[in-house]
Amino acid sequence: MSWRATVLTLFPEMFPGPLGASLPGKALEKGVWLLETLDIRGFARNKHRSVDDTPFGGGAGMVMRPDVVDAAIEAVSDRPGPVIYLSPRGRRLDQELARELAGGPGVTLLCGRYEGVDQRVIDSRNIVEVSLGDFVLSGGEPAAMALIDACVRLLPGAMGSEESLSEESFERGLLEYPHYTRPQAWIDHGGVERVVPEVLTSGHHEKVRRWRLAEAERITAERRPDLWSAYEEDRNSASKDVR
Repeated sequence: MSWRATVLTLFPEMFPGPLGASLPGKALEKGVWLLETLDIRGFARNKHRSVDDTPFGGGAGMVMRPDVVDAAIEAVSDRPGPVIYLSPRGRRLDQELARELAGGPGVTLLCGRYEGVDQRVIDSRNIVEVSLGDFVLSGGEPAAMALIDACVRLLPGAMGSEESLSEESFERGLLEYPHYTRPQAWIDHGGVERVVPEVLTSGHHEKVRRWRLAEAERITAERRPDLWSAYEEDRNSASKDVR
């Protein structure tokens, strides 16, 4: 069965958006994955189709009503996989989580708006909260697209080269090494000649592999000390196991 992404949103017209183009779009056309959107506003119970109300305790903004959101979730309760609420309070989306979700049958993504969703429906449904990062968006839709994209590219048949997938950033706990293509010598806008590293044109595959690993390690150590510490810890543990 195809991996299924079900999106609960107040703006279904935002989808597929970028997910309909390039790699995820081609995978969608091939049936590698399925996309379903459901308009939360369709579950509003009054003539004004209200989906939100003022927060108890006062404060700015509006909160999405638990009865409306719960009805939308119930309508897709037979869909496979966990229900995820895109929220800055949630677990950080990383490659490990993307692999975990891509390895399942699919996900149902709840996109919040305004000040967010009434906590009671989150608690009653045991909804998993996932964050794209330490910043705030206008709504959960862009985060949902990013999560879906991260999962889709891991699905069998989505990418043309499994080797390319295995060498991407985070797959080995490292950031990716630099890439180069033709022309071999290029004059930049400042008149400086920039040449492709000689090892990459040597035809020596083992030297290329070692160079790429060394560059990935250097860049990770410089830019992401947190990833580098974890990588070193794993490498030291593996070394001890070999002994």
